[in-house]
Amino acid sequence: MQSYSIEVTGLTQQVQDAGGVLSILDNIGFRVERGESLAIMGSSGSGKSTLLGLLAGLDVPTSGQVRLLGHDLFTLGEEARAAIRANHVGFVFQTFQLLPNLTALENVMLPLELRGIAQARTLAHAALARMGLESRLQHYPRTLSGGEQQRVSLARAFVQRPDVLFADEPTGSLDAANGEKVADLLFGQVAEQGSTLILVTHDAALAARCDRILTLQGGRLIN
Repeated sequence: MQSYSIEVTGLTQQVQDAGGVLSILDNIGFRVERGESLAIMGSSGSGKSTLLGLLAGLDVPTSGQVRLLGHDLFTLGEEARAAIRANHVGFVFQTFQLLPNLTALENVMLPLELRGIAQARTLAHAALARMGLESRLQHYPRTLSGGEQQRVSLARAFVQRPDVLFADEPTGSLDAANGEKVADLLFGQVAEQGSTLILVTHDAALAARCDRILTLQGGRLIN
C-alpha cells in the first residue's frame, strides 16, 4: 500500500493575460500521508482553490506532477481521472453544490447509484441520520437551512467512504454555531473512516484542527 495519499512535485500553473504570463502556482511540492488532515491557508488570490482543483485532477497544470493514491494523474486522460474521483474521492464545497430538484435523500443516493450500488437508499438514509437529518430526508435543498444543506453535502461525501476528502471553505457561508457543528461532524467522520482530509480555509481555528497547515502566498508555499 502506498504510504502517501498525495505526492506533489514541481506543480506550476500559469495563465496568459493582457500583461503577459501570470503565475498562479509556482513550483509547489509536498506530501500528505494516508489518514492525515492538512489545511491549506492563504489570502484570496493566493492559489488555494487552483491547487485544490489540481490535487483532485479537475484541471491540468502547466507543469509538475500529482500522485493521488499512487496514480500519476496527469499521465491519465480525463475519463480515468474521473473514475478515480468517483471511486476514491469526496468533495465538500462552500456553496453545497446540491441538486435543487432532488431531495436530501436523493442527493446522497446519487453518487452511489452512479456506481451501481444496490443498497444506495439504505446507505444514504444511514449517512443522513448520522448527520442528524433523519427528519429531513424528503426535503428539497431550498427548504433546508444553510447548515442543513452543508450537512447533506457531508453525508453525500462520506456515504462513499472516500479515501481522500477535499473540502473547500466548508464552513465559509455558515454562521458560527452552524459552522462549529459542521466542523465537528466533518472531523468526526474523517476520524471514523480514516479518510485523508485536504481542507482549504480562511478560518485559522478550523485549520488548527488539522494535523498540519500549509500556507500559500502569491502562489508559493511559505511553510
